[in-house]
Amino acid sequence: MPGAVDKCASYSDEGRKVRDVPIDEVSDILKVPGQFVWIGLYEPDDALLRKIQEEFGLHDLAIEDAARAHQRPKLEEYGDSIFVVLRTVQCVGGETRFGETHVFVGPRYVVTVGHGDSPPYAQVRERAEKSPRLLAKGPGFVLYAIMDFVVDQYFPVVDACEDRLETLEESVFADGVTRMVTQDIYDLKRELVALKRAVAPLMEVCNRLVRYDVGLVPDEVRLYFRDVYDHVIRINETVDNLRELLTSALEANLSLVSVRQNEVMKQLAAWAAILAVPTAIAGIYGMNFEFMPELHARWGYPLTLAVIAAISGGLYARFKKAGWL
Repeated sequence: MPGAVDKCASYSDEGRKVRDVPIDEVSDILKVPGQFVWIGLYEPDDALLRKIQEEFGLHDLAIEDAARAHQRPKLEEYGDSIFVVLRTVQCVGGETRFGETHVFVGPRYVVTVGHGDSPPYAQVRERAEKSPRLLAKGPGFVLYAIMDFVVDQYFPVVDACEDRLETLEESVFADGVTRMVTQDIYDLKRELVALKRAVAPLMEVCNRLVRYDVGLVPDEVRLYFRDVYDHVIRINETVDNLRELLTSALEANLSLVSVRQNEVMKQLAAWAAILAVPTAIAGIYGMNFEFMPELHARWGYPLTLAVIAAISGGLYARFKKAGWL
């Protein structure tokens, strides 16, 4: 629920969970040497955020960003702490949902702030607690565990987009191009643009964490961030490839629509030419002239019908051979 504290616990330097901690006791934990605090919040209200700011001395600008959603993925340093914004994504019932997770990391604390469809991080915490050797590396490893979990959530979504693209390609080249196919292509293209906006900035965030200009990340943890960086590059390249294929599919769809329209126009033109023959002949004989020799001929009427049928049949055969009918 909004404004709730998902979890607040303290951990020792050996990577062992000490105990769950109420927010009001965080100050006491920070005074205990050899421990750090990991707090999870979901859409906290201003009062809770201000309390967290007072406990950890967080910067006003970072708190202002954490209070709002719709932030661009980024990494910012404020003194001895860093502030990381992550865009989360989930595939729920075939629908792609985006959210945000803001992470404050300091020498002895990690605070996550979820917004929107941000996934719960209970399984991240459980997995980290089962690896005390890694959790002993401190808040830097916790940041890696969170980012690794967020990035892993992109793979099922990208796989689902690939499946949708294959289905759309089959629909494009199937008989009977419809408007719905074009709309589905645009919907998928819009979704890929949103994925691109979420993934592309993560490359710079991971690149900075891999380098040595972020002091909160121990050297042995940088190898783990390198793995996250590789995953982000893979996802980014896959999204780019899907966007290119989708653009090609859209162009093919529009081309097929144009071809279909040209075929219809050729059919209409062919039938118009065939119908022009009896129309022209009937128009001539429909003129009100008194002296028209054919009007008194015994075989004039059948002969006229025969001429109309012969010319129309010849035109039909010619257009049929040319592929217009």
